[in-house]
Amino acid sequence: MSDWLILLAAVTAGSAISLIGGLYLIYGKRGTRLLLRLAVPFAAGALLAAAFLDLLPEALEQGEAADVMKFTLGGLVVFFVLERSLSWFHHHHEESEHTRMAGRRNVSLIVIGDTIHNFIDGLAIGAAFLADPSIGLITTIAIAAHEIPQEVGDFGLMLAKGMAKRKVLLVNLVSAVATVIGAALVYGFGESLALPLSPLLAITAGFFIYIAASDIIPTIHAEPERKWANIQTIVLISAILLVGIVAAFVHTLAPHA
Repeated sequence: MSDWLILLAAVTAGSAISLIGGLYLIYGKRGTRLLLRLAVPFAAGALLAAAFLDLLPEALEQGEAADVMKFTLGGLVVFFVLERSLSWFHHHHEESEHTRMAGRRNVSLIVIGDTIHNFIDGLAIGAAFLADPSIGLITTIAIAAHEIPQEVGDFGLMLAKGMAKRKVLLVNLVSAVATVIGAALVYGFGESLALPLSPLLAITAGFFIYIAASDIIPTIHAEPERKWANIQTIVLISAILLVGIVAAFVHTLAPHA
């Protein structure tokens, strides 16, 4: 199987997985809160593991340590500015928060924000595949994990705005195409444009660290029930271990050239 087919298959599968949470919100009705309680800490662990156990080691292998740290910090700051300026990142809050935010956001802004977000996810995946398909697969897994709670939030906001269920599903499917486009652009033109892989991977790592540390982990800390707080801690650590094991296994199957 060519690297192109692996890329397209991985991105498509990742996008499909990310829609599971939203579909469950629409058709499952029960257990959405349970899904979020488990998906959110898993996403944080997956993102941190991908950043520190996969992306940064590869970036350090291809570039100077000082430069990698600068680009990682730069990626973190850039996404902080984007979040502050556009306010379109993650919405995995409780149902009462959906209701409060729904009054301040219109559907068009939600769709545009989700599309931009998916496109940036695609850029990150494309950059990772450009470095090595095995790194791309781990990056795709981490992004798919953090997209599940995001899709629950997006679906909830659109439903709160009165959008029909079928239209919500269609809009999110179309928006998910942006991930494929972003990945294909970076992977397709990266080599011809001689894009520097080490900075791209470092920036992506900064993106992941920012999402996990500033957005997802505070949500975990806000859990009011001690039993669930302990469970979420276990899920987060388990996600780190799982992604780390998968990364090591995938690298043994697809060693660097």
